[in-house]
Amino acid sequence: MKPILPGSTIGILGGGQLGRMFAIAARRMGYRVHALDPTPDSPTGQVADVEIEAKYDDVEAARYFASRCDVVTMEFENIPSSTVRAIEELRPVHPSAHVLHVCQHRRREKEFLSASGFAVVPFRSVDSVVALRAAIGELGLPVVLKTAGYGYDGKGQVRIDSAESVDDAWRRMGESEGVVEQFVRFERELSVICARDVEGRTRCFDVAENEHRRHILDTSVAPSRIPRALADRAQKLASDIAIALDVVGLIAVEMFLLPDGRLLVNELAPRPHNSGHWSFDACVTSQFEQQLRAVCGLPLGNPSLLSPAAIANILGDLWTVGAPRWDLAMRVPDIRLHIYGKLQPRPGRKMGHLCATASTPDAALAAVLSARQTLEPIA
Repeated sequence: MKPILPGSTIGILGGGQLGRMFAIAARRMGYRVHALDPTPDSPTGQVADVEIEAKYDDVEAARYFASRCDVVTMEFENIPSSTVRAIEELRPVHPSAHVLHVCQHRRREKEFLSASGFAVVPFRSVDSVVALRAAIGELGLPVVLKTAGYGYDGKGQVRIDSAESVDDAWRRMGESEGVVEQFVRFERELSVICARDVEGRTRCFDVAENEHRRHILDTSVAPSRIPRALADRAQKLASDIAIALDVVGLIAVEMFLLPDGRLLVNELAPRPHNSGHWSFDACVTSQFEQQLRAVCGLPLGNPSLLSPAAIANILGDLWTVGAPRWDLAMRVPDIRLHIYGKLQPRPGRKMGHLCATASTPDAALAAVLSARQTLEPIA
């Protein structure tokens, strides 16, 4: 592949905060950025050169968008494969329609991982309440029922603890195709973001250690506070998955660390990831610049941490009594504030994050939690 050099135009499908930070990285390196998203004045569109407002299934709009770009990537995997295939006829697209087809559907994703020899949480595919009951009989309780597609940030999933709640859980999930997983008691939640270039070379970022609240990522710390040998295993696992899936760009691999030291793959995301936002401030090459390098056929950058870092997400809940006092949070030393430009705050919606670097992961985490606490509404 001939490198796509600065001065070229990068197209990005999706208008959220991941696209916004990607666009910032691309523009810093001298690229033009065009964004396609159904929402006008999207976070990505606010910093892109051109914003095209269109639905993701509008193939003609996607073709027009692609015709004005040199390469297309995305910050959101729930793009119809028909749209991506139409773009592939005109321009290089990374990740490919095949990668999206696997990763945007939980059953296909888990079947790919299992067939490729990667350890996953025990699961069954279900398409009826009868199949759900049969799966519970095999897996035991508790279990987690998830929709097969279009789930993120805890949406599209419910825990089932008793046989009496099965029918209600099936109705809440929309009575559609799903995946039911055995509930596992893990020691830590980890994630690794791996970049893979067009020549098949991979480079992994440090392992992140994550905490969720209400199924939404709350904090992420890097490097993780696990033994080096275990971190090496986690990075190799992410790299092996990127190779098996033939990813060009980024793949984020979420995994559970069990008390016995085993790693189970939970979910994949073929794009930048919330648990890698610290890379924007704390790495030689951020995940967003690395995505740009990979899809443009440039040499991959150095993903090393310059110092330990942590992030804390800012959700729309903070706006319940008015706009947060950002100046109070920024009084905490070494705090960096990222606001995503979303026009409407809602409970549970990611509106921004705080990042801190420090001499240790624990110190960085303490800093972002202290800064966020100053933003909490006073009851």
